[in-house]
Amino acid sequence: MTAATALVTAVGPAQAGSESTRYNCPDGAVCLYGEGAPLSSRPTHIWYSYGAHNLSGQYNHHNIFNNQYGWNALAELCTGYNGTGDCDDVMWPQDGYWTDFTPINSVVLYLYYPGGG
Repeated sequence: MTAATALVTAVGPAQAGSESTRYNCPDGAVCLYGEGAPLSSRPTHIWYSYGAHNLSGQYNHHNIFNNQYGWNALAELCTGYNGTGDCDDVMWPQDGYWTDFTPINSVVLYLYYPGGG
């Protein structure tokens, strides 16, 4: 079990609040954009709930943006399904990546609590 899966809270809606929609990604969501697409395009995947979200057919470079808020609303890219494998790419709120999704098979949304509490 990775540290990311150990810290995943019960599946529920991501935090809501008064932050604005950025890069066409709704408040409280994590968004994945099409292969080679800029952040100004519409996302192809939008996730709101905590937990692992499995991917299929996502290859080459994509943008991904974490539009959750609250300092501890994180997203992680994992090489295995269901949040397993290598999960080293932690995305803090309002963070985005341009990365190769060929080895990525899941995106995990979770709340981080220092000390695991």
